[in-house]
Amino acid sequence: MIVDLPSTDTSAVNRKMVELRESAGAVALGRVLTLVISTEDGPDAEAAIQAANDASREHPCRVLVLAKGARRAASRLDAQIRIGGDAGASEVIVLRMYGPLSDQGGSIIVPLLLPDAPIVAWWPGEPPASPAEDPVGSVAGRRITDVATTRSPSKTLAKLAARYHPGDTDLAWTRITSWRGLLTAAVDEPPHESVTRVAVSGEADSASADLLAGWLASRLGVPVECSVAEVPGGGIGAVVLERPSGAVELRRVDSKTARLSQPGQPTRRVALARRTVRECLAEELRRLDPDEIFREALESVPRSGARRSSRAKAKA
Repeated sequence: MIVDLPSTDTSAVNRKMVELRESAGAVALGRVLTLVISTEDGPDAEAAIQAANDASREHPCRVLVLAKGARRAASRLDAQIRIGGDAGASEVIVLRMYGPLSDQGGSIIVPLLLPDAPIVAWWPGEPPASPAEDPVGSVAGRRITDVATTRSPSKTLAKLAARYHPGDTDLAWTRITSWRGLLTAAVDEPPHESVTRVAVSGEADSASADLLAGWLASRLGVPVECSVAEVPGGGIGAVVLERPSGAVELRRVDSKTARLSQPGQPTRRVALARRTVRECLAEELRRLDPDEIFREALESVPRSGARRSSRAKAKA
């Protein structure tokens, strides 16, 4: 069900939500959090709503979409309520803001937040300079960005790192979860030798490659050499972990698989599918506390425009 409320205010939206609960049986019970999506109005907003709807099947929530419209228009708020089959396992409230109201999202969402429920903010497009200091981000305990959608992902990631606050995260980090799992499992197998050197290759402006290099540097405490390579579909191309008995190498073959080779074992193909936004968002919504491993990886990312060696102190 979709209900449009043109030229409205948040009080009218709240009243309509109560009315829908009483008449259609839509309830807020079981909603585990409020997800606030801050984006520009248009196709990107619809794509973000669909990803949130898909993720809500794992995390039932109220989704508040702040869709910024034309700044030069007269001040106006158009609302749309989506429940039932049009909202996955969530209830979606789309707030299209025009004119001076476009920059007032932080105050507009307050009356619509679920009481006593965690708040997560997500910027599917260009993120603010400091998510925690943004009017929307300041009310959220977790703040999700996606530098892959920006013109220069690596530079944007570096800027976010400089303004990091506990609770910040980025989908470039979530996209490397499978890489991290495969590499950890490979190192945990015999002969249980220490890694002496690491090499990471990937596209020149891949924030995920930067974060993977930072994570390996922070976890292993060894030199990490980062190089640029052409990768079909972009992203990370390969990781090589040098050990005394030989190297562990994980190299992407295509969008779904990679080739894993290590001493004493036959080379084999492993599943390494590129992750969708929906999958990444659902993973980030599983935790509402600060991600310390992400912070340490972010601090260890090479800060120059070109990839270079980086080294971090060993962690326990």
